[in-house]
Amino acid sequence: MNPATLALVLASAVIHATWNLWVKQVRPAARSGPLMWLLVTISAVVYAPLALALAARGGWWPDGTALALIVGSGLIHVVYFLLLLRGYRLADLSLVYPVARGTGPLLASLAAIVVFAERPAALAFAGLALIVTGIVVLTWRPDAAAHAKVAPGLRYGVATGALIAIYTLWDGWAVKRAGIPPLLFYWAGELVRVAAFTPSAIADRPGVADLWRTQRPKVVGIALLSPLSYVLILLAMRGGAISRIAPAREVAILLGAYLGGRVLGEGDRKRRLAAAAAFALGVASLALSKG
Repeated sequence: MNPATLALVLASAVIHATWNLWVKQVRPAARSGPLMWLLVTISAVVYAPLALALAARGGWWPDGTALALIVGSGLIHVVYFLLLLRGYRLADLSLVYPVARGTGPLLASLAAIVVFAERPAALAFAGLALIVTGIVVLTWRPDAAAHAKVAPGLRYGVATGALIAIYTLWDGWAVKRAGIPPLLFYWAGELVRVAAFTPSAIADRPGVADLWRTQRPKVVGIALLSPLSYVLILLAMRGGAISRIAPAREVAILLGAYLGGRVLGEGDRKRRLAAAAAFALGVASLALSKG
């Protein structure tokens, strides 16, 4: 992984962990539909001038394949966000976030080896093994009562991770093989998501108004940072192997676990420290591997 690609990945990780913290802080007082409609609508409006300017300058126009990829991506991300929000309602940020962000790249990397015929070096496989170890350390509990306490977070984390793997491969194909400009691809997907969440926003207009009145700074911040973190990854995918970029992005797991404990006061810090060490070694192995 070259230095420029690694810089994009690390910047994305910091931004991603930040907006997930804000989502967790907003989520208890917000229903999914109104919150998501506000986020995607603000994002679509703010990024529209840049996206349209890039389209005009590059002369790019979507064909049938590009439109299908855009609509598919938009809908996949709808399911992903709904699972993520549900997980944050039921469990800690420092549980759901690491499980989701660890499971997703693990599955995406394994699938990318098959779908994109990528051939990672042995060091990359060691990195994947360390990421799996981190997930096990973070979520395993010896007795049934303790396991039952973390089970909802584990379930939603794994389900969210599966959606992460799906959209990573889908979107990676769109920008890497179909050649769709990353910012345009994500912005067009936002339009799909605006359409998908509009009915729920109309049905709960008081909820939308209350969110805007009480949580405006965080809502605007999430709306701006969420697309930015993902566009940086799409740019990285155009110049690097998905089987290494997808897991290397998950240095955000370390930040998410730290923010959950430090800012939200979530416990079990020794276990999280051990899991964080495994994730850090895994990310370092993937970043240093060649191929």
